[in-house]
Amino acid sequence: MTSTLFDVDRLLKLRLVVARFAEMDLAKWWNTKGQLARFGAVALQRGFPRTHRFAQARSVFAVAAHRCAEVFDPPGCVTLWRLPEAIEEEFDARWERWLDTAIEWTPFFEKIEGIRSTDLASVLRSVDLVAASEVDACAKLRRSAEGRAVALPGVFSASDVNVALLALGFARGEQGALAVPYMRDADE
Repeated sequence: MTSTLFDVDRLLKLRLVVARFAEMDLAKWWNTKGQLARFGAVALQRGFPRTHRFAQARSVFAVAAHRCAEVFDPPGCVTLWRLPEAIEEEFDARWERWLDTAIEWTPFFEKIEGIRSTDLASVLRSVDLVAASEVDACAKLRRSAEGRAVALPGVFSASDVNVALLALGFARGEQGALAVPYMRDADE
């Protein structure tokens, strides 16, 4: 049963790019340093020869979710790291399929290993994960007065655009200053 109106593979890719971009050697938003870069691949490859890249991703995703919740954890809202339960369950269920086809994901993981840019919107465009119209919509978003959050307009509808904006909203943060994008949850 598919509960979403968007591509779950794209959600994984969006999370991977944001997770890599936010590491300490780039945006400095959460306390992993190069875990999704070549360093992390080498460190985990011996223990997980076939699935090391997904082990890297799992660990950085956990750190990202925790750090975002520390910075801004709005009730009745969704973030890139805390989507509605049905979507998170679907994402977790898909994980086994991704592990079974891990070799097919190697080119994408290699792309994100090489991220050096400090412009998240450009990075997401360069890997064809967001459209120009989505980048334009993100440019209109503003950080909250305290600088810790970015409110997205409307109510989360589990669409590709909503998920892309949850990822792009991170571009409103600054190096060393995480701003968590969020959207009201339709179920709340």
